[in-house]
Amino acid sequence: MKPELTYLLFSVVLTFVQVLIAAAAANQVVGLTTLAGNRDDVPVMTGFAGRAKRAHLNMLENMVLFSALVLIAVVANKTNATTAMGALIFFWARLVYAVIYLIGIPWLRTLAWAVSVIGMIMVAWPLCS
Repeated sequence: MKPELTYLLFSVVLTFVQVLIAAAAANQVVGLTTLAGNRDDVPVMTGFAGRAKRAHLNMLENMVLFSALVLIAVVANKTNATTAMGALIFFWARLVYAVIYLIGIPWLRTLAWAVSVIGMIMVAWPLCS
């Protein structure tokens, strides 16, 4: 399997782990009965639960772009050392981002996000030629 696809798979696993963390944190705040219901009146999550939810949502937003870029690069046979490094950078930056967000360090979180964007740019760059 191409390295880009391996890091896409790792990113999918990371996204799944993040949803599990967010769900477990929400369960601690509102309980399973509320989460299993229609969620019409679920309070806004704050603290760790809120950060876990927002980190997961941010990962989903970025996964749409990253997934498309990786799949296009692989299908178009435009993968190379740069795209592989970009995928690696994206995954590790997103892992760091998730940990930093859960801990609650704002500016460092933004830096980790920016590094993940650089990874996506590295995957996208060969597609532009």
